[in-house]
Amino acid sequence: MKSFVTALIVAAGGSTRMGTRKSKLLLDLKGMPVIARTLLAFENTDCIQEIVLVCRKEEREEMLEIAQIFGVRKLSSVVSGGKTRQQSVFQGIKAAGAATHFAIHDGARALITPEDIQRAVSDGICFGASSLGVPVKDTIKVVDGEGYVQGTPNRALMWNVQTPQVFEKAVYQRAMKKAEQEGADYTDDCQLVEQLGVGVHLCMGSYENIKITTRDDLALGEHILQLREEDA
Repeated sequence: MKSFVTALIVAAGGSTRMGTRKSKLLLDLKGMPVIARTLLAFENTDCIQEIVLVCRKEEREEMLEIAQIFGVRKLSSVVSGGKTRQQSVFQGIKAAGAATHFAIHDGARALITPEDIQRAVSDGICFGASSLGVPVKDTIKVVDGEGYVQGTPNRALMWNVQTPQVFEKAVYQRAMKKAEQEGADYTDDCQLVEQLGVGVHLCMGSYENIKITTRDDLALGEHILQLREEDA
C-alpha cells in the first residue's frame, strides 16, 4: 500500500518564556512569521501529502491567513488545541484524512529542512516509529530532587530528541487509546509510543533544528538563516 503521510504541526502552546503577549509563532523570523517557515518546510517536502495545524482557538484566523499568504496548499485543517500538548496532538490526529503515517512536529522548530523531514519520514515508514535527534555534546548528570548528582550516563548513548517524530497510524492510535484508558499524559510522542513496548528508531537530525522558545533563540535562528543564504 502506498504511504500517505500527514504532517501534524503542533502550535497550541503558550509563549511565556518569550516574554511577549503575541504568540512566538507569529513573531517575525527574518522576514516572515515563525509558523510560516515551519509550514513551508512541510509544504516543500514531496513525501508530505497533507498538513494539519493545531493552534490556539484565538489564533486560528491569523494562522489561516498566514497559510494563505504564503501559499500553503497542503493545509487541510486548522483545529483548536487542548489543555496539554498530548491533547492537542490527539485533536489533530482526529482531523487527519486518509493517513498511513503521522509526522508530528513542533511548530516552533521553524528551521527544519525538507531534507531532514524526508529522512525522518523514510525512517518512520521503514521502522514504524522514528524521530530525528542529535547526539548530546555535554556531559549529562542524573540528579535527585535536591540537586545532588546520582550518576553520570554514558554520553555516547545520549541523544537530544527533536521533531518531526513519525509513526505508523495503527501504532500511534493504539498508543493513544492506551493513554486515554490509563489517564496518562506525555509531553513527547516517542514516550507515548514507548509505553506500548514499541521500539522507536532515532535518525540523525541537525543541530540547526532548534526550537524557538526565547528571544535568544530568535536571534540564533536569524543567524542560521543568514548563513544559509550566504552558502546558497
